[in-house]
Amino acid sequence: MGATKTEIYKDKENELASFLKVLGHPARIAILQYIIDQETCICNDLVEELGLAQATISQHLKELKSIGIIQGSIDGKSVGYCIEEKVWKQFQEEFNTFFDQDIKVKQCC
Repeated sequence: MGATKTEIYKDKENELASFLKVLGHPARIAILQYIIDQETCICNDLVEELGLAQATISQHLKELKSIGIIQGSIDGKSVGYCIEEKVWKQFQEEFNTFFDQDIKVKQCC
């Protein structure tokens, strides 16, 4: 979708689409799952854990940070990442609201 067409949609539609677009890569899902499974901030474990190059991991982390679903903190040369709980819950609610809608099945298909 061209950037100029997004203005015809509601803010919630654009927000949910942006979120789903970022989550549309399996490496990003794996990164989120790894962070969730650790139950703590992670620091530089991802290259070894996921088997991807550092540059690739960094790009995926950048995309996840761009929607606010993770946050990072720098301590010397170490960078720690964790789930941003407020944003996680916000998108969880929006996603659930979207899929919890009742649909009326018609006999046209």
